Amino acid sequence: MNPTLGGFLRKEFKQALRDPRMRLLLFVAPIIQLTLFGVALSNDVKNIRLWAQIDSRDTVLQHVYEHAVASKWFLPGIDDRNADPFELLRAGKIDAALIPPPGGLTRALGRGTADLQLLVNATNVIQAQSIEGYVKNIVIRVVQDDLKVEPPELPVQFDVRVLYNPTLDTSYFMVPGVMCILLCMMPMVLTSMSITREKELGTFEMLISAPVTALEVVYGKTIPYVVLGMATVPLILAVAVFGFGVPMRGSLLVLLIASFAFVCTMVAIGTLISTFARNQQQSMLGGFLFLFPAILLSGLMFPLENMPLVMKWISYADPLSHFLALLRNIMLKGGEADFVVLHVGVLVVMAVVSVFISFKRFHTTLQ
Repeated sequence: MNPTLGGFLRKEFKQALRDPRMRLLLFVAPIIQLTLFGVALSNDVKNIRLWAQIDSRDTVLQHVYEHAVASKWFLPGIDDRNADPFELLRAGKIDAALIPPPGGLTRALGRGTADLQLLVNATNVIQAQSIEGYVKNIVIRVVQDDLKVEPPELPVQFDVRVLYNPTLDTSYFMVPGVMCILLCMMPMVLTSMSITREKELGTFEMLISAPVTALEVVYGKTIPYVVLGMATVPLILAVAVFGFGVPMRGSLLVLLIASFAFVCTMVAIGTLISTFARNQQQSMLGGFLFLFPAILLSGLMFPLENMPLVMKWISYADPLSHFLALLRNIMLKGGEADFVVLHVGVLVVMAVVSVFISFKRFHTTLQ
């Protein structure tokens, strides 16, 4: 081998691997992520919260509901059979509702034919399409068993009402997710690179010797990226609404408040990453190792309902999952006050905790 080339190779390998943090990022973190996500992520739609308006004498619908829950694809909805299914769907308490004809499904089938209405929350297009197929198969099987009829003679007519996305347009589902990723990447990556760049260039020592406090340094390194992140919100929203036709049914002010909380959270996390990284390379890898699981656990590509309970709890600590839920709720459903307050509050808590830890670590570094 060329001695000069060999020297360069040895130098690069030593520089890349001499830091224990870099070795952990390169070799340990990917194995942990692959193991966790290989177990947790699935495209199958499960744990669908189903509610049915069942009368005590409606045995056929009762059998349909029992078969649905026993299939393990569905979970029982709330126990109030007199509740308004539209309000339950709007509040996010259920994912689908079965509404029998007047008098019940059993009585209607006794007269010959029956119309069974299925209400589906289609903010998640993949889930909505699966629910319709699951319910139809279960109803067909139950009616065959109870009435002893074959498929060509099935007397049940389905009336499927798809709420919040009646055309099952995938852009309604995917565009808010892409908006979430875009608003996540730019503030976090730029912020995480900010302090580490100062360390690499040697200007960090100048900041330490300057007559400024740690709080002033942290604010000075983060506020510009909050402003830049918020400046992109109107542009991204305009493209989503006018370019892809995603509806804006909620308040624009509420969406801006939610976006501000999310951008502040991502800037705070970027600052926290920069306090652990010693150079820009580590900062970029740290940002990637945060973004990859955050996107997968956000509910953008894989339904959160499918995940094991432990991964669900981990997803609750993912700011992307809360902001994505806010975007879909505000844009597609109008934004319920309780829902918005809860998820914005979680984002604010995450931002405050990240800023607090960052400030403590940064203050220690200054000392």
